[in-house]
Amino acid sequence: MVPAEPPVPGSDFPYLEATVTGLQAEMESGRLTARSLAGAYIERIRSLDEQGPTIRSVLQVNPDSLEIADMLDEERRANRLRGPLHGIPVLLKDNIATADRMDTTAGSLALVGVKVLRDAHLVVRLREAGAVILGKTNLSEWANIRSTRSSSGWSARGGLTRNPYALDRNTSGSSSGSAAAIAANLAAVAVGTETDGSIVSPSSVNCLVGMKPTVGLVSRDGIIPISSTQDTAGPMTRTVADAAALLSAIAGPDPQDGSTASAQAMDFTQFLDSASLEGARLGVVRTTADHPDVREVFGRALSTLGTAGAVLVDPVELADAPEEDELIVLLHELKAGLPVWLAEFAPDAPVTSLKDLIVWNELHRDAEMSWFGQELFEQAENCGGLTSDDYVKALSRCRRQSRQNIDDAISANQLDALIAPTSGPAWSTDLVNGDHHLAGFSSPAAVAGYPHITVPAGFAHGLPMGLSFVGPAWSERVLIGLAHAFEHAAQARRAPTFPPTL
Repeated sequence: MVPAEPPVPGSDFPYLEATVTGLQAEMESGRLTARSLAGAYIERIRSLDEQGPTIRSVLQVNPDSLEIADMLDEERRANRLRGPLHGIPVLLKDNIATADRMDTTAGSLALVGVKVLRDAHLVVRLREAGAVILGKTNLSEWANIRSTRSSSGWSARGGLTRNPYALDRNTSGSSSGSAAAIAANLAAVAVGTETDGSIVSPSSVNCLVGMKPTVGLVSRDGIIPISSTQDTAGPMTRTVADAAALLSAIAGPDPQDGSTASAQAMDFTQFLDSASLEGARLGVVRTTADHPDVREVFGRALSTLGTAGAVLVDPVELADAPEEDELIVLLHELKAGLPVWLAEFAPDAPVTSLKDLIVWNELHRDAEMSWFGQELFEQAENCGGLTSDDYVKALSRCRRQSRQNIDDAISANQLDALIAPTSGPAWSTDLVNGDHHLAGFSSPAAVAGYPHITVPAGFAHGLPMGLSFVGPAWSERVLIGLAHAFEHAAQARRAPTFPPTL
């Protein structure tokens, strides 16, 4: 007799795989309140994240979340709805400032207990949109800019986030907790941040939709910085429609972030068209399809795209991203940007500069550097300022080459977008040796500052992989349509079952 499969933890959750639209319909009907929804997610966090499979994706539940939900329920009863996110629980990556009773730490013990003076601009917009800020998510500490051999998903504050599709596999990073939490249905949607890969890679290996917008569409005000030229926040969700709804709430101009001067606030859900692939010209980039499992999943995705009416231009070649120049840019901008954020948002912190932080980590080595060091911090501290020749020349090469690579490929082939495997399947976590992931497709769009959306494409050995859509600056409306159509055709998203291993 074949033994029965053990029950999936939390499989009786009433809002499993719930969408923003579906939850709104339940609240509009009176069958659900914002308070009961937030309470249900909080209980699920306690039973799955803090106990049970122990995902460790949520660092802190907002102690004011139920009170906020009550207020929003009162507004609904008075017919004062703020929009599609009214009463919807949202998780935030813990490098996004919130001026409430939660900490903003980037996963570092150095900022625990430090009062942040004001909300990040995107948090202001979320509150205005009626979202319930449910909590803060774990991340690769300092958004994975501390060490060359770090393990993604680990922070001194939160420990190691685990992949809900196989608990001994990595979540990728640095928006590790946002990805694992939404994959495990611990909230409706989450906001992550990306400098290079930190939204799209964890989304890919956690079977999510992840959207890195054009740099400048969403304000970076209040986000603990790495790079003034590459950083951005973006949605991490279970559906493209939810990503479009969340992007609609957080996108738009902000005088405090000059890069947003050309940004337009709009309703991105209007571009959700399941027929968008019909006649669309997609350039097939195969440089990340160098693993048999990746090739198999990618091949099925290409077949799905073709059946849906897309014209595949295969292959399209992109020049390699300027990795060495990119690191030069990131390290210089980190050194310049971190003290500015600390002074404006956390003036009472025990550190005021990158140099202070390096010393603080050394003094707290047992807690902060038990698995890996801070050699990238040290390299950044040895960099010059933003007027140094090294920085100016590296930035010029990065911008020119990365943008030209994408623009030329799209123009020469008359493409609507480029497509590629987002990344390989999740690797086994190894805290001693660090990450050993396969090649990914994040860098071209990240260095260029262009939009990139990944959508679940399939599985290999039970591990998810995503399909990437990349376009030129401000092409979110096109990418959302294409991604939604592929999602509709592929139906590849599956909820996790939290196995300890494959």
